Amino acid sequence: MCGIIGIVGDRPVSDRLVEALRRLEYRGYDSAGIATGGAGVIDRRRAEGKLDNLIDVLDGAPLPGTIGIGHTRWATHGAPTKNNAHPHATDRVAVVHNGIIENFQVLREELIAKGHVFQSETDSEVIAHLVTDGLDQGQTPQQAAAATFARLHGAFALGILFSDEDDLLIGARRGSPLVVGYGDGEMYLGSDAMAVGPLSNRICYLAEGDWVELRSAGAIIHDETDAIVEREIRSSSVAAEAIDKGNYPHFMLKEIYEQPTVIGDTLNTYFNALSGKAHMPPMPFDMANVPKITIVACGTAAYAGSVAKYWFEQIARVSVETDVASEFRYREAAMPEGGLAIFVSQSGETADTLAALRYARSQGQHIVSIVNVPDSSIARESDVVLPTHAGPEIGVASTKAFTCQLTVLACLVLTMARARNAIDDAREAILCAALAHVPELARDVLQHDDRILSIAGDMVDARDVLYIGRGSLFPIAMEGALKLKEISYIHAEGYAAGEMKHGPIALVDDGVPIIVLAPSGPLFEKTVSNMHEVIARQGQVFLLSDEAGLKAAGDVPHSIALPDVDAFIAPILYALPVQLLAYHLAVLKGTDIDQPRNLAKSVTVE
Repeated sequence: MCGIIGIVGDRPVSDRLVEALRRLEYRGYDSAGIATGGAGVIDRRRAEGKLDNLIDVLDGAPLPGTIGIGHTRWATHGAPTKNNAHPHATDRVAVVHNGIIENFQVLREELIAKGHVFQSETDSEVIAHLVTDGLDQGQTPQQAAAATFARLHGAFALGILFSDEDDLLIGARRGSPLVVGYGDGEMYLGSDAMAVGPLSNRICYLAEGDWVELRSAGAIIHDETDAIVEREIRSSSVAAEAIDKGNYPHFMLKEIYEQPTVIGDTLNTYFNALSGKAHMPPMPFDMANVPKITIVACGTAAYAGSVAKYWFEQIARVSVETDVASEFRYREAAMPEGGLAIFVSQSGETADTLAALRYARSQGQHIVSIVNVPDSSIARESDVVLPTHAGPEIGVASTKAFTCQLTVLACLVLTMARARNAIDDAREAILCAALAHVPELARDVLQHDDRILSIAGDMVDARDVLYIGRGSLFPIAMEGALKLKEISYIHAEGYAAGEMKHGPIALVDDGVPIIVLAPSGPLFEKTVSNMHEVIARQGQVFLLSDEAGLKAAGDVPHSIALPDVDAFIAPILYALPVQLLAYHLAVLKGTDIDQPRNLAKSVTVE
């Protein structure tokens, strides 16, 4: 994930901005930059690559100023070049940005028509130009910023600097965290507490939709309606900052709510919003001629691979085998020479997965890994590493790492489908457009949290729970059951809906909740038919579908209306409510949510 820092005070900020960026290196980045303002000038220093390159630039051209912003960036819209590095600026405004602006193309074209000239390929630059446009129309910085936030679609955290203001920084968050630090004659802004911790032990986490005016003397916080509000200021120790839960009671809930941001961060790395197409780094093999794909992983990551099997076969038209790593290498599977083996792991250190990778290597396979730790053992032994950008995941039950894995796999599928001429331009455009909207749609799905809590209350006494789905929602049913088992200790199973009549329906009575994942589409009628078989046997059905599906399903006592989306992206979005359901049930059961019994975050022994 990208990192943000901002400082406003009465002494030079350049060195301290760089120090804060150093603390944010763990988030991953491939370029960095800082900017200062005031006295009518925006001045920037940026560099591609490691932070040391930026320091070299600053050694040759120091950057004065008592107010400034800084940023570490993963390549998002556009390559990791100096021009695409943050801060982005006009002659009046500089901006640092985490997240994704879904409607930036429309805004960019509007601004170009007004005469604005863009210097980068990023979505972020449009923010600087929008604020500048407001200033040019006579708005105050606060008015221009608020008007800009209202026009942005997507998830973001922002820091905004002005050329004519030497005592004003503006920050904003929507779907992406942002922290305010309180100092003595100085104020700070950061993407997390790690950034501002050494500068201040008094911090405030902005709430969803908040924006803030920072001056050296203090902060004025506005909510999403622009009304001035108060937010809690808390003490924070530097040693604990890397694992700070913020305003959330548990890491798992915090990580669930980070998904719009981290999906956007991941998507940005593998999706070019200017061309509207997914892309991959150079591959040492020809994707058009891969004879077979084998996907190997453990636990939740294995379900990401199972979803991808549907995608690869339906969209890219290539045969896929999936297996859990603990079984795969002992089968001594025959693997075609030149095949592609994909290994999925949050930590990159899972022993079974690493052993399976080595077996695949011995069988002449090309090795691609999808990991959240780019310098992990699995990554080091791979031909190609495709990092997820989920950031540190503290909760043992994987949430944001899972949806980021799905995001990477989706981009890989689209890239391979194009290489194999398996989809035409029109279908590719539809699928890419759907994928680009996932961060914003994920934020919408999370708005159902209260309804999911209510459903959890109806299920709290259950001893067994069944999840059913068809197609690519079948693995999400299994993932939902796994989440419930992991943290609530309630027995749960996930089934393909069509298999209910082949055995599991014998378990159904009025004490067994059945979670039905059934977006409208080609498989909807068959899934709903299976659902009514359950209802006829007094099963407690909880239906997750879109508005059209809920209408067609008839009278269902418990339901949640999710967005109407292309079937391609439905697995990513339907993963969120099953995560929340598991979380709320675990809270009601009083279990140890972040560190459930008998489980570890990274399984490094077989």
